[in-house]
Amino acid sequence: MSEAMRRSIEASMPWLVVVGLLVIWQASVVLLNVPSFVLPAPTEIWAALLQYRGPIFQHATYTMISTMAGFGLGIVVGLLIGIMIGSSRLVYAGLYPVLIGFNSVPKVALVPIIVLWLGIGQPTAIATAFLLCFFPIAVNVATGLATVEPEMEDVLRSLGASRLDLIRKIGLPRAMPYFFASLKVAITLAFVGTVIAETIASNKGIGYLMIQASSQFRVALMFAGVGVIAVLGIATYAIFAAIEKRMTGWAMRGKR
Repeated sequence: MSEAMRRSIEASMPWLVVVGLLVIWQASVVLLNVPSFVLPAPTEIWAALLQYRGPIFQHATYTMISTMAGFGLGIVVGLLIGIMIGSSRLVYAGLYPVLIGFNSVPKVALVPIIVLWLGIGQPTAIATAFLLCFFPIAVNVATGLATVEPEMEDVLRSLGASRLDLIRKIGLPRAMPYFFASLKVAITLAFVGTVIAETIASNKGIGYLMIQASSQFRVALMFAGVGVIAVLGIATYAIFAAIEKRMTGWAMRGKR
């Protein structure tokens, strides 16, 4: 099999899997006569998506803005914390257990507290997205900095390099593959945080739309909201995967 054909097959596989699952879903619903209020068929979901495309677009835009704002804040804070943890054993010993404990707390439990501080609306959604996405960024950056070969550090120290020089010239470049890989995980978690906040404390966004659809038993619209979130997540994941390949291709040069 030629290289071009192999790449063509790999590129088409996700589409084939999705189409296959939708066909199985549609056939199962029709053949088993499943009520639409239990599990709507893909055709019903598509019809709901077309019927409510205006409100869905508005709510999806709101969700996207909140997610990207929280994600951007998560990148900044995650980078700073990751650099501090990865470049200092003392900071690692003191701060890392705290981060583990904080990340173990279900963020749903924190949303009511955030609402008390920030109120109902977009600030709470942004804060929740930030709380879910900064941790993988911090951990991956810290891992990249902590795994620098001691021999390389010793060589540069012998040449007069300072601690800051070691971080700038060795640590950060070494951490970049870890950092860009963490972005793909963090962006999906940011969407989760945004939707959680919107279902609890918002009057806009896909999460709010799904709650309203649930209260009115519009099951097809609920599934349409789930589909929109999935598409947004896949699209942003693909964007950051492309950025990762572009920026850290040197670290994956042996991958086939």
